[in-house]
Amino acid sequence: MKEWIREKRLRTRSENGTLSMGELLSELLPAPKLVVLRGDLGMGKTTLVRGIAAALGADSKEVTSPTFTLVHEYKGRKTRLIHLDVYRLETERELEGIGLWEMAEAPDALVMVEWGDRFASVMERADAEIEMTQGETENERLLRVRW
Repeated sequence: MKEWIREKRLRTRSENGTLSMGELLSELLPAPKLVVLRGDLGMGKTTLVRGIAAALGADSKEVTSPTFTLVHEYKGRKTRLIHLDVYRLETERELEGIGLWEMAEAPDALVMVEWGDRFASVMERADAEIEMTQGETENERLLRVRW
């Protein structure tokens, strides 16, 4: 298991709060980075990515879950935001097949990988991890950011 040097715990109580949190995280985790997004379905991972996209100057209205397409790319002012969902992948070879390592090595790319914790190789190469969990109320989300 990877040992992280820094950790920040954050809380949001609404969708707008999650969007704003994405803007904050774009400052904490500038490109190039490979970031693993962890959290159950409905925790707001895509909403968080939408906030990051807005902060980077990409069209946040275009951000959707990559569950069925695997990879979405959004062009910001200086940074490309690449959002992946690897839940349906089963092998390391499939990761290589979608070009994950090439994306992660691009100097202008912030790569956000949902379900990346299913693969040891992704966790080994990750620069950061964001874990989203349910808070005490329906709309509250707790974020643990480690890098």
